[in-house]
Amino acid sequence: MKYNDLTQEEKRVILNKGTERAFTGKFWNHKENGVYTCKQCNQPLFSSEAKFDSGTGWPSFDDALPGAVKELPDADGRRVEIVCSNCGGHLGHVFRGEGFTSKSTRHCVNSISLDFIPK
Repeated sequence: MKYNDLTQEEKRVILNKGTERAFTGKFWNHKENGVYTCKQCNQPLFSSEAKFDSGTGWPSFDDALPGAVKELPDADGRRVEIVCSNCGGHLGHVFRGEGFTSKSTRHCVNSISLDFIPK
């Protein structure tokens, strides 16, 4: 399967499981309606309706689109990594029980791992 070309910084995060600095990504404070997609393969991942302001500096979603995101044990043994279910690109981590929303789930995603399609 052919994937999108990535910049060196995108490769550092998406392929090598890096993290962008908080409050620096283009989508952390983004408020448009639409769908967030995987930067590497264009798979739809999150609806803007699931996005909320967690105050953490990264885009936060309390739900992913059905089947779009896969959860894996993180190498640090404490967190749960989330990746695109289509291409395996690193998105960020999922946290549960924090109480930010009624679902009490926060998909904490690197902006650089995402693209956006407005409604």
